Amino acid sequence: MDLTKFPKVTIILRGYEYNQVRTVMEALVGQEEHYALEITLNSPDVFETIRKTAEEYGDRFLIGAGTVLNLEDARKAVDAGAAFILSPVVLSEEVISFCKNKGVLTVPAAMTPSEVHSLKEAGADIIKIFPATSVDISHFNALMGPLGVTPFMAVGGVNQDNANTFLENGAQFVGIGSGIFEKEDIQACNVNNLKKSLAAFHEKLSS
Repeated sequence: MDLTKFPKVTIILRGYEYNQVRTVMEALVGQEEHYALEITLNSPDVFETIRKTAEEYGDRFLIGAGTVLNLEDARKAVDAGAAFILSPVVLSEEVISFCKNKGVLTVPAAMTPSEVHSLKEAGADIIKIFPATSVDISHFNALMGPLGVTPFMAVGGVNQDNANTFLENGAQFVGIGSGIFEKEDIQACNVNNLKKSLAAFHEKLSS
């Protein structure tokens, strides 16, 4: 995939049921170029949720699987229809190679120069710096000094107040969990409140 077409913001949904995920998707309709969706594997009936969401919205949105830790996780996520996978750890070359053969984007996590280098050598598409707020904002550009331009995604502690800062300081992408929506609105499937929260975030991101 051309990474210029990968949305700058990936919304992370962790622990939600299908109807709650579907409500978030309804709130996102019309914002296809701005947002991708990550459904983490530690969610209820997650592979069924990914399958249903990908079937209904996969032609308009990139639907991915998060918290992928190993090859078995990756196989199940890809079989369910995930267009990309994310991980909180350094994924093995075996997992990255499997996804590449399936045309699925990989976003494994790293923190140190050695981890970033090994993932670049393995062919990772985007490298997630996680948890992003545990390091100084200069960390992204500092890594690219010796390692070259790298498509980084900042994840962990990203919210509407600091997302722009990451994007202006070396991160090409951000992943946001609780930094956009109120958990209660997702749980209650309150699409109107979700749309209001999304509009407020988008306005701040664009400013």
